[in-house]
Amino acid sequence: MNEEMDVGTNKKAFQINLDVKRYGTFAEIGAGQEVARRFFQVGGASGTIAKTMSAYDMQFSDAIYGATDRYVSRARLQTMLDREYRLLIERLDQKMGDERTFFVFADTVAARSFKEHNESHGWLGMRFQSETRSEPSQIIIHVRMLDEANVDQQEALGIIGVNLIYGAFYFQQPEKLIASLHENLPSERIQVDMIKFSGPAYEEVDNRLMSLQLVSQGLTDAVMFTANGESVQPAEILHKKAIIVERGSFRPVTYATNDMLEGARKIFLNQPGAKEEDLVVLMEMTLENLLSEGQLNHADFLARVDILGSLGRTVLISKFGEYYRLAGYLSRYTNQMVALVMGIPSLHEIFDEKYYLNLEGGILEALGRMFKSGLKLFVYPIEDEETGELITAPQLAVAPNLHHLYQYLIENRFIEGIADFHREYLKIFPPDVLAKMRAGDSTWECMVLPEVSRMIKAREFFGYRRSVAA
Repeated sequence: MNEEMDVGTNKKAFQINLDVKRYGTFAEIGAGQEVARRFFQVGGASGTIAKTMSAYDMQFSDAIYGATDRYVSRARLQTMLDREYRLLIERLDQKMGDERTFFVFADTVAARSFKEHNESHGWLGMRFQSETRSEPSQIIIHVRMLDEANVDQQEALGIIGVNLIYGAFYFQQPEKLIASLHENLPSERIQVDMIKFSGPAYEEVDNRLMSLQLVSQGLTDAVMFTANGESVQPAEILHKKAIIVERGSFRPVTYATNDMLEGARKIFLNQPGAKEEDLVVLMEMTLENLLSEGQLNHADFLARVDILGSLGRTVLISKFGEYYRLAGYLSRYTNQMVALVMGIPSLHEIFDEKYYLNLEGGILEALGRMFKSGLKLFVYPIEDEETGELITAPQLAVAPNLHHLYQYLIENRFIEGIADFHREYLKIFPPDVLAKMRAGDSTWECMVLPEVSRMIKAREFFGYRRSVAA
């Protein structure tokens, strides 16, 4: 253990213990009372801790918090926070409410089991008053613990728990709190892949931007939020679902964007036993794409996700430049079909060996990783600019030394062409739409769905200019 790093965590816990305003409950299930232990170890905990508790036995846990199917879940964490905060106020507000601000820290965690190599993850939450007798605010995070040894995971949990509590108390800016979650804790030990702020202290906070912060500040490789902007942990959406994902800039979403997805969806539904309710469609943007202009433009980012939200789309933000990394990430959450939707140019890039010089096995290693879990590529055709002829997936010309490999993937249907499409949409490209929009050329409106056009004009997204003729 790095003693120098450990001192930083203990200093935070000790500062909180000396803060006469703070008083609260620690409720921890699943990996020991690792966060509370930090406060007891440094001294002065009696001035901060009203109660600590841990219920390992399921019957005891159910008796306290109610029956549940999933003990390590957001719902369980929320029940813990609700109950413990209510008890705290009922029992202590009249006596201490004039001088103290109350808080509850809770976590429910599945650490590494000595019996099996299980997924190690947990939900942590903090509910707290900013001022005496004020309405509480709340922060919830989901973590993935990456250490191999159980004892190391417990230590990491204690550190990030202290960081969360300290940040809630002393950092008014959510971005600063997010940056502090990894303090005294290397990023290779733990990831934070979901965060949600709520309550009066965070009324101005957009949780979609906070999700973006998790990726840009290196706390995780990917985050997800629903069409209504709700931050979600990927397993909540993807567990045991078939997945179709389309990568793009979505500046803006065009008829062609939707046509690709609809064609891919029909391929899936034509499979035996396939059901619409078993399918999740994701729109993915990479951090590299969002940084294409040198820095994150929050207004531009929100414009894209607002439009995707209006179309009912779930959004994935990732650091996966390579498709094989995206495929590996998605297959972590499901054993059902995972399909990437793309155009011919993107497929051509996949078979360009220059992108795999960093891999010892080159393109063979990359494709092996990509297709190892049965991944499929659903490919949208393109028109040849010179001849006007249609180029489909089976017709794509790859390097001669890759021809037989490519044919193997085609013949075994790892790569399938989208056959159901509107040919008139093949000429629509987002950069052209964007250029027309900014030039005041109203012909862009016929390239996007009516609801997209209305939103862009109403909110003046992407540098929209009114038509010169208007």
